Amino acid sequence: MTSWRTEERIEVGGVRLNGDLCLPEHPAGLIVFAHGSSDSRLSPRNQIVATELHEYGFATLLADLLTPEEELVDARTGQMRTDVGVLADRVIGLIDWARDNPPTAALTLGLFGASTGVGAALVAAAARPEAVRAIVSRGGRPDLAGPALLEVRAPTMFLVGEKDIEVLDLNEQARNTMRISAEMRVIAGASHLFSEPGALDQVAEEAAGFFQSHMAPEIHHLLN
Repeated sequence: MTSWRTEERIEVGGVRLNGDLCLPEHPAGLIVFAHGSSDSRLSPRNQIVATELHEYGFATLLADLLTPEEELVDARTGQMRTDVGVLADRVIGLIDWARDNPPTAALTLGLFGASTGVGAALVAAAARPEAVRAIVSRGGRPDLAGPALLEVRAPTMFLVGEKDIEVLDLNEQARNTMRISAEMRVIAGASHLFSEPGALDQVAEEAAGFFQSHMAPEIHHLLN
């Protein structure tokens, strides 16, 4: 599938974030990534999922939620990576940028969150219910979204490793708290980072299928 990639400098709340936008020729929608404390836009975990989404015809926007200067501070203190308020504001900024950016403005939009980034993604979805059509969480901390969980309106799927017991429990609690019907998928034999053979591939396939079902059902016949 033909696509092109651009490096973006996205202004959000007075800072500029580094981002990578990948657009197929006829995008089925745009998936914005909200990575967690152990990931960046360049992480292999995110890249595996993004590649699968491209195969399904989706555009992707992977952006660092911290500036390079903030990442240096966070490496010493560990404070900013869990500041869900700041991270959520930046995910909201990415959503607004995508809706104003001509190549992506008309695309339906989904969010893919990982680890602590899931809390930020859920808060952003609650703040922009008219924009976000679907959410997928990988090994996430939805509890960090707090009361915003009750305001999420987009279909949501939680992907959790079978061995990630604490996070599995947190995800189940969040699923039971939400007012919408959220789905849970437990990846057999997988731990928190899904480092086991084939685990991330399964995550990518589950995520792509969920987004396709809720954002772009019309493209299914094009892929068969």
